Amino acid sequence: MSDLIHRPRRLRQSSGLRALVRETRLVSECFVLPLFVCPGEGVRREINSMPGVYNLSVDEAAREAASAYDAGVRALILFGLPETKDETASGAYARDGIVQQAVRAVRRAAPEMTIITDTCLCEYTTHGHCGVVREGEILNDESLELLARTAVSQAEAGADIVAPSAMMDGQVGAIRAALDASRLEHVAVMSYAVKYASAFYGPFREAAASAPAFGDRRSYQMDIGNSREALREAELDYAEGADILMVKPASVCLDVLRSVRDRYDLPVAAYHVSGEYAMIKAAAARGWIDERRAMIETLTSIRRAGADIIITYYAREAINALKNGEF
Repeated sequence: MSDLIHRPRRLRQSSGLRALVRETRLVSECFVLPLFVCPGEGVRREINSMPGVYNLSVDEAAREAASAYDAGVRALILFGLPETKDETASGAYARDGIVQQAVRAVRRAAPEMTIITDTCLCEYTTHGHCGVVREGEILNDESLELLARTAVSQAEAGADIVAPSAMMDGQVGAIRAALDASRLEHVAVMSYAVKYASAFYGPFREAAASAPAFGDRRSYQMDIGNSREALREAELDYAEGADILMVKPASVCLDVLRSVRDRYDLPVAAYHVSGEYAMIKAAAARGWIDERRAMIETLTSIRRAGADIIITYYAREAINALKNGEF
């Protein structure tokens, strides 16, 4: 007869037991669904590198938001593809800009939906960079005014949260000051505090038509080898008034996500980015992995590392899996 006292397998014998003692639990409220909004009417154009994700006209984005809300999605983040672009990203802060139109339409279609807006300039500039460019240089301080104008415009349209992603030094402080000066102190700021220069953004740049026309973004996005710098970036945004701190990309930066979670008492978000999504989709299409299980494991790992909020293109599928008891 065995003299084993401790048998961890006892609590793994059935799905009920496993669920009873599960340490990390996903909930539908933690997911945020990204939507890409484009000009036109009745447009629903699948993105080649992101199966199941679409460029949507404003009317279609409103329908998608209402459908997603009915399916259990409670928050979404909007990205815009303007009809025209220029050097000063005027479409980003125009009152009738594509994202501003989408915010209003989504609010009518799904009044209780929490609406987050990506606050950046890259989708709206002819050069595709996240700030003002002069003689090939991305100018930090001159970009802050345009980012602040964009945040105010999005908030005036009805956004609940603005999410600055440009990685310009001081952007959170500039946006917070502009929002407060415009009597929009109730609008929250979710900062892309830790945003690495990553190969995993490739499909997003197809979706948002935001690839840089020259060079890359490594002069302002973080180097992937740095983790102490990540905490410094998060500390700066924390001090400037960020309400939520984000780590991006998520599944390849779980160590950094855990460090941010342990250091700060703010809600922490993680963005399961386009390339991470596309890899699962591509492998599943070839029959190499079980897509549903890979999705569940990936999202659980992000939650386990400390994310309160997970931005993911799998939001609807994840919530459906929760309803089916697959988590």
